[in-house]
Amino acid sequence: MSFIRGYHPDTLREIVDVRECRERLEEIGNQRSLPALLERVWLLKVTGELDDALVVSDQSVRTARMAGTRKDLLRARILHATINQERGQLAAAEQELTACAEEAEGQGWAGIAAFAYQHRGKVRLDDQDLDGGRADFKRALFLRQQAGATEEELESTLLAIDAVDRRRVASVVAG
Repeated sequence: MSFIRGYHPDTLREIVDVRECRERLEEIGNQRSLPALLERVWLLKVTGELDDALVVSDQSVRTARMAGTRKDLLRARILHATINQERGQLAAAEQELTACAEEAEGQGWAGIAAFAYQHRGKVRLDDQDLDGGRADFKRALFLRQQAGATEEELESTLLAIDAVDRRRVASVVAG
């Protein structure tokens, strides 16, 4: 079940029904499986509970290191980076996402690499690096196409490219 109802046209943040997300958090409770931890991190992030999200995210990275696969660890690290982004720690988020994208591409895991580039593009957008953000979104689009991504995943990347282009036009008009 997807809780995402859309994406904010400028910030590219997920638009969710907070009530549904909180209900799902209650259902998950304190389950300690890696999938449950990762879902809790994301739900806490989108409901704005960033301190709790960071604690659970740290736990998910440790769990993935001890009991998960390399892919699991990359997913946990990417999600952890998005928490840093939400907390305004853009340099730390970009550094982590860069490392994850490079490792995933080196392993030939296009879907995970695309996920990392998509989020690094959002970090760069937050940091007003429009060229870097656009390049990351274009790379994510290419990798998602290569990996046979869903229409929804491709659409979110196309929306991100469009958001960068709108910002570029707005900055030219304002400048």
